[in-house]
Amino acid sequence: MSVTATDVAVLDDPPAPAAAGRVRFRFLRGGKTRTGLLILAFFVVLAVAGPWLAPYDPDAMSDQLLRPPSADHWFGTTQTGQDVLSQILVGTRGVLLVGFLAGILATVLSVLIGVSAGFLGGAADEILSMLSNIFLVIPGLPLIIIIASFVEDTGDLLIAAVIALTSWAWGARVLRAQTLSLRRRDYVEAARATGESTWRIILFEVMPNLTAVIASGFVGTVIFAVLSEITLAFIGVADISHWNWGTVLFWAQSNQALAQGAWWWFVPAGLCIALLGTALSLINFGIDEFVNPRLRTATASSRKVRMRVGFTPVVRTAGPRPPGASEPPEFTPVLRDGVTPSPAPAPPGAAASDAPDSPGTPSKEHSA
Repeated sequence: MSVTATDVAVLDDPPAPAAAGRVRFRFLRGGKTRTGLLILAFFVVLAVAGPWLAPYDPDAMSDQLLRPPSADHWFGTTQTGQDVLSQILVGTRGVLLVGFLAGILATVLSVLIGVSAGFLGGAADEILSMLSNIFLVIPGLPLIIIIASFVEDTGDLLIAAVIALTSWAWGARVLRAQTLSLRRRDYVEAARATGESTWRIILFEVMPNLTAVIASGFVGTVIFAVLSEITLAFIGVADISHWNWGTVLFWAQSNQALAQGAWWWFVPAGLCIALLGTALSLINFGIDEFVNPRLRTATASSRKVRMRVGFTPVVRTAGPRPPGASEPPEFTPVLRDGVTPSPAPAPPGAAASDAPDSPGTPSKEHSA
């Protein structure tokens, strides 16, 4: 098949295996996602191995009082000679433990209540929606402060449980709205028509389409839980005998570290909070770009269209025409300056009858 001047659009189809690979790992191809995962993995390693990596006991006092960073103490010392680096390393575990535990509990509750309410409908939807609205207006931090005033040991597990119980309602509302739009889709109706059970349809037909929304809600809950844990420790509500980044800031603020010029006492904890929040936010942005194609900036589509400069694209349909159909109109490409290009030369073996008639030569019909 010869290509004439009117064939101006060329479709480059990549091989099928490569396209499938790009679709499968598209979430990890974004720079935001990779950066966020690397930073988060760094803090996870510190949370697991922090107590063994700490050079000193975070509670041990020494005669090196309020010393700036040095070779012996990389992050300096406190007013009582405690090593700040050891406090940061040991406190990382408590921060991530509360954040991920609260995120997991809140996500499980939001999935159970939100998806069930949206898919079942009727009285179950009304009851579960009312329950979500009640928990939606319960403030988390004041409730934890009230509980802490009655409980002697306010540990990480109790704080994570209270944060989870007060932060699942918003995710449940979002999942209910998404489930309402999915339960009447064709593939769900087909599964229902074949006799599939309700819970099997929810698990294998509805839940896979909610994975990105669930992951985004989980990351958002982890961010809220981490900030809540640090805030409670900073204001002295949580148990200050358990080290975390908020406890470091609490002791720095109580001993007037800023007034004394001891910036090394509170700056490392603040940087760790900022880095962890940035990592989780980047992961959340990566999930949003994966869900919404309009937000993808760095990822290119798997099908590219290459246009020839200066020509107007023309779509040609191949195949025989039905009997009695009229000839399709011919399209002539036009350059940007208004000049019409000359027709493509005939192939070497073409017959004389197939060549176009010159302007000065009469056609066969007129000569006959």
